[in-house]
Amino acid sequence: MTVLGETGEVKCAIGLMSGTSMDGVDAAMLYTDGVRIERMGPSLTIEYPQDLRDRIRKGLDLAYSAGPDDDVHPHIRELETEITDWHAHAVEELLSVTGQKPDEIDLIGFHGQTLTHRPDRGWTWQIGDGGRLAGKTGITVVNDFRTADVKNGGEGAPLVPLYHAALLARARKHQTVAVLNIGGVANVTWVSFENSTDDPEIIAFDTGPGNAMLDDWAKIHTGEPCDMDGALAARGRSHDEVVMGLLASPYFDEEPPKTLDRDDFNIQTVRGLSPEDGAASLTDFMVESVVAAQSHFPKPPEAWFVCGGGRHNPTIMRRLRKRIPVLVDPVEVLGWRGDALEAEAFAFLAARSERGLPLSIPSTTGCAAPTKGGEIHSPQKKRFRR
Repeated sequence: MTVLGETGEVKCAIGLMSGTSMDGVDAAMLYTDGVRIERMGPSLTIEYPQDLRDRIRKGLDLAYSAGPDDDVHPHIRELETEITDWHAHAVEELLSVTGQKPDEIDLIGFHGQTLTHRPDRGWTWQIGDGGRLAGKTGITVVNDFRTADVKNGGEGAPLVPLYHAALLARARKHQTVAVLNIGGVANVTWVSFENSTDDPEIIAFDTGPGNAMLDDWAKIHTGEPCDMDGALAARGRSHDEVVMGLLASPYFDEEPPKTLDRDDFNIQTVRGLSPEDGAASLTDFMVESVVAAQSHFPKPPEAWFVCGGGRHNPTIMRRLRKRIPVLVDPVEVLGWRGDALEAEAFAFLAARSERGLPLSIPSTTGCAAPTKGGEIHSPQKKRFRR
């Protein structure tokens, strides 16, 4: 059997993603058997209002020091219901675009909202009520994608690499490629078809912080949720001593697979700098952590393709191109939809979960063996784990 598995019946799945940037829900339709991708359907984004973003931020703060056996705070219980209902709204909006009815959709892949990610403590926590979503949409829902991997010794992330590999196999232009996702945390998928045209070698891990620190800094100093168009960093001067101090973290020397929580790094190190210099330093830190990640690849990639919100930041893209001596382009040059990619991936993983195929492999998460996952909720409130 190959890494991806044998082909099967193609399903129509909707993937839903709300990432660590906490900016909204991405929804995307995908026709797939969890191995091959037949075609993409439409996609859209439903932005969260600022008050909901603030409540999610409070949920992250409450969850940070909690443990898996602690009682769930009432705020988090209420937040889970609200998050779930926003995802149901995203499904309704997507179906209104296509004119399809719920019974024409086979599956929903529902990632939920990550509150904390602590694989070192055997715990990862994404809120989102799969049963409630199935009841509200009338569609079978797959959620809780990460728990099984963590229980099997994995990091629980990243889970998108198998989808990256499936996309690259669909239209291969290079033998060895790096796909960089810059969300709140940045992660990379290294894929090589050099030794097999059908069974790629895949390595994946978190390179370091993505947009999270820069977003937090920009919110404080500009009131905007991010460094709009990279303008703040573009006007600043990066402080090498700050960047090198951040890169001194032992995380960057650890061998992959490895993952980070959104708040493993924070903006305390740039306090006292001007808004512009702080943004420039945080941007350079993110870029240099990506550059450092190359030391963990078996061989250099022929090209880098960038997805996630960070690819919209011209300053980030310009500095990546300056520091990486090969092609660095947004994933759109491959015909991919960068804003929908992670949502598509969870549609893909939902199809894999339903078929009992692995969602993760040792070289992507560090799990002991290829690991199945996901909890399936039917609209009739039956559920079972893979």
